Amino acid sequence: MPRQNARDVLVFDVNETLSDMSPLESRFEEIGAPPSLFRLWFAGVLRDGFALTAAGAFAEFSAVAREGLRVLLPGVPGWSGDVEEAAGHVLDGLSRLDVHPDVPDGVRALREGGFRLVTMTNGSSQLSERLLGRAGLTDCFEGHLDVSGPRHWKPARAAYQHVVEQTGVRPDEAVLVAVHPWDIDGAQRAGLRGAWLRRGAAHYPQVMLPPTYTAEDLRELAQALA
Repeated sequence: MPRQNARDVLVFDVNETLSDMSPLESRFEEIGAPPSLFRLWFAGVLRDGFALTAAGAFAEFSAVAREGLRVLLPGVPGWSGDVEEAAGHVLDGLSRLDVHPDVPDGVRALREGGFRLVTMTNGSSQLSERLLGRAGLTDCFEGHLDVSGPRHWKPARAAYQHVVEQTGVRPDEAVLVAVHPWDIDGAQRAGLRGAWLRRGAAHYPQVMLPPTYTAEDLRELAQALA
């Protein structure tokens, strides 16, 4: 395993990596839609954000997320609610999420180990800051970034280049920590290292660059990098 040094920056993805998004399933249930629609919606948000980036365009996560709901909800069999009100209820849930149980201990251990910690999300840096503030982890992070800076969604190279420019390190001095293989692959193609959090997943896609590090959760990652 590569040795760490005092300048290493750990760059954390936020949605699903740090935040537990499962409560959004109940938000769908509360508007009269199947809880399982959450997964389809979130996958569609990522797809559309990636597509816009590939086409040379850009839209904020919140706009893409709302449009996704406007498209999906009217097609739910038997659903007859108010689309705008329902979309607002679901999106409000994004601001009320909590971190996964392993995150507080893992983040503190990594910070105490001398790593610099920042977040980089396809979502909102303000929501990242609030999420980690509720978890009592504000002081562990030196900054919160999102794709509104480079105007390219991850996994575009420009998104990772933005992170290293903002933190003042070389790409090989940064490690992207994420639960999403596509994020790990994109970061590594941009010259960063990648730490994949399995969170119960059994398989990493072989068509993507293998992660530099693999751990079940942040506690295990902190132990591996100690």
